[in-house]
Amino acid sequence: MIKVKIEKKGTNYSKISVLGHAMYDDYGKDIVCSAVSSIVITTVNGIMSLDKDSLSYMVSKKGMSIKVNSTDRTTQVLICNMINLLKELENNYKEFIKIN
Repeated sequence: MIKVKIEKKGTNYSKISVLGHAMYDDYGKDIVCSAVSSIVITTVNGIMSLDKDSLSYMVSKKGMSIKVNSTDRTTQVLICNMINLLKELENNYKEFIKIN
């Protein structure tokens, strides 16, 4: 199961962790993992193309951790959009992704 942990400071997103594997299908064929990766990586790349200092991230074998360094509106809206897309995925694949 993919576990997404969201942390906020006040009303602003401060950290997002995406860990695990959905186990929906074999590695390389897993549409849930593919969707999560696409959503998260596209968001991170988009934010960093606007301001490379607005966030930092680490990738490991276990997953990805994103530290949101900026409270500007654009960064926060894009992070919120990412979370909404992940929640929509969670609604359709409850057994394979959990958001806290």
